[in-house]
Amino acid sequence: MQTALTTEIQDTPLSTATLFVALSRFTVANGMEAEVRQAFIDRPRLVEGTAGFVRMEVLNPLDDPREFWLMTWWRDEPSFTAWHRSHLHHESHQGIPKGLRLDPKATRMRYFEHVCS
Repeated sequence: MQTALTTEIQDTPLSTATLFVALSRFTVANGMEAEVRQAFIDRPRLVEGTAGFVRMEVLNPLDDPREFWLMTWWRDEPSFTAWHRSHLHHESHQGIPKGLRLDPKATRMRYFEHVCS
């Protein structure tokens, strides 16, 4: 089945496509989980038009609702790096709830190579 995701990878099936995945994990320290959820739902979606962007998922573990995982899929690492350094990336954070505090010990960025789907 052909999807927008496979088309973005130049018609290479996801099972064989090499993708770069960025995972940002953070934990809300001051009880504003509902506000963070809503901010992600209402986000301006600036990343969607970025060259090399494939998709984004926001996950919230059932066993720790204070924790959020933001995963973005990219054609390659340079595309992610260009986005991360761009003014649009900065603008995309304008919707962060005022007063939000994160647990600095639980905040982490990790980078992955997509192996298969």
